[in-house]
Amino acid sequence: MQRKAYVTGVTALLAVLLAGCTGSSGEGDTTDNSNPGRPGTATAAAQPGKYRTLPEPCAAVGDDTLDALLPGLAQIVDQEQRDNAYKGEATLTYDTDRKVGCRWKVDSADATDHLLVDFERVVSYDNAVSDDNQAEQLFATRVEAADLPEPAAVSTTAAGSVSADPSATPSSPKSSSPPSSSSPSPSSSPSSSGAPGGQNPSPSSSSSSSTAPSDLQPRTLDDLGDEAFVDDVLSSSGSTAKQRTVTVAFRTSNVIVTIEYEEQPATVGVVPDSKEMQDRARNLAARLADTLGG
Repeated sequence: MQRKAYVTGVTALLAVLLAGCTGSSGEGDTTDNSNPGRPGTATAAAQPGKYRTLPEPCAAVGDDTLDALLPGLAQIVDQEQRDNAYKGEATLTYDTDRKVGCRWKVDSADATDHLLVDFERVVSYDNAVSDDNQAEQLFATRVEAADLPEPAAVSTTAAGSVSADPSATPSSPKSSSPPSSSSPSPSSSPSSSGAPGGQNPSPSSSSSSSTAPSDLQPRTLDDLGDEAFVDDVLSSSGSTAKQRTVTVAFRTSNVIVTIEYEEQPATVGVVPDSKEMQDRARNLAARLADTLGG
């Protein structure tokens, strides 16, 4: 009986010792081996992006802005048709938390105008890459795909003024449209353009040469969001009216906004005005950036 009692006591003592060792090991798991007693140095997950939702795209563009971009809206006589034209048409999407868009198309007596506004919220599924960094990488691929030309070189003239180097300046943004032989000379009267007061037949079109200055060429923009660019393409078809497409894209945190603005005049030989279309698209982009708070 005494021997059995001794064995039982030894067993109980071993159980206590084992429990103590197990507790000590658990405490050691929360420390860094190289820094005893200090918390572990596990890698923290990358920060999520600023934006968790996207705006309603068809309501993101105000009626006044649509009037400026789509002059044909004011020419729609039927009230119901005009209201529907202002509403636009939502683009097909399978996840409205990640990507939404809206498009408008309006015909007028002078031209057909298209407008597309697209919002994309970028989410990184890599804990080591933040949403912002993922969006930055995606935007970089879009800039590369746009194939923006190198900025035009500048030279200083004898008078000290700065001018663009003609050899580095494209004749038109991504276009090889030849100059018109019917362009009025500097001595022509203002009314020689064929419209009252010397105005062009359409406020966003011109029948003169499509030569564009270097500051209208496709380029990056430094006054819009975290980064941005504008692209400008004029179709090369010779038998029909030329269509110009201006694209403005910008990134604000983890949201990428893309605006595509197209115009095709109703008259062959009329070329949509690059500066006017770029100004309209950039003004819309600035409004959308303000809406996002970027």
